[in-house]
Amino acid sequence: MSSAFPPTLLDNSFSFTQLKFHLCMSLQETDQHLAEGQHFIIKGCLSGDRVSQAKLYHLYARKMMGVCMWYAKNREEAEEILQDGFMRVFSYIHTFRGEGSFEGWIRATMVSAALSRYRNKSSHLRPVIQFDSNYHELSEEAGFIAKYDEKELVKLVQTLTPAYRMVFNLYVFEGMKHREIAEALKISEGTSKSNLADARRILQTALTIKKKTASL
Repeated sequence: MSSAFPPTLLDNSFSFTQLKFHLCMSLQETDQHLAEGQHFIIKGCLSGDRVSQAKLYHLYARKMMGVCMWYAKNREEAEEILQDGFMRVFSYIHTFRGEGSFEGWIRATMVSAALSRYRNKSSHLRPVIQFDSNYHELSEEAGFIAKYDEKELVKLVQTLTPAYRMVFNLYVFEGMKHREIAEALKISEGTSKSNLADARRILQTALTIKKKTASL
């Protein structure tokens, strides 16, 4: 699977001027897909403008924090993932070609940051994988999730082991197949399937107990 961030940033043969040209062209062609004024913020970020970076951060930080919370064990770790994610956004914003949702691209970058953190802790030093910048449709596993309060579910998912939490999130929320998850986490497809089944069982059991306790 290809790296989420192509090596063009470090390739001397690919000039900064070319990067600006390609980004500006993609912005012109997909202007209708971007919120009003957002393309100006992107151009500013490409130039390293701190004001534009601050605007982009405040525009998406709250929503992306919600994404990071699913992948972290607590709020502190989620904040660290968020900060790393935005550093990646500012460093690799030139890779956004205007294909699909810019918000989806930022989300994918946050998930990549979470994956990188997981690999580092697991001693799996592998390139960050490429996600489709468009939102994936939720899998069938997400059916039972819609029945419960999101904050409650986040807390329960955070209690899962890092491996269970990562597989569950990648399968349910990112729409990845077990083959893709296995490649991303350097595990077998069987392990991915087993981790998902265990994570789902743990969550369903916890939710059932909470429901019964609440009805007493």
